[in-house]
Amino acid sequence: MSDYDQTRARLIDVELDETIGRSTPDVEHERAVAIFDLIEENQFRPVSDAGTGPYRLKLSLAESRLVFAIAREDGTTVVTHILSLTPRRPIA
Repeated sequence: MSDYDQTRARLIDVELDETIGRSTPDVEHERAVAIFDLIEENQFRPVSDAGTGPYRLKLSLAESRLVFAIAREDGTTVVTHILSLTPRRPIA
């Protein structure tokens, strides 16, 4: 990957939607530090994308699902992944 590609194939913003909820000041501080560390040094490119980042990631909750909304720097949607948070039932 070229130096240009490395600067483009990365996250520049991670946003936690209000649906994620807020916690104690200590937890909020830890979240902010984790997001800062992630943005500071990362490589990120959705598999289906040509690497035309940089990217923004917005995390939210919708009906017991975790939503990963990935967009370009200008806000253009790239892809949205939805992960169920419902516990799986064991196979009997």
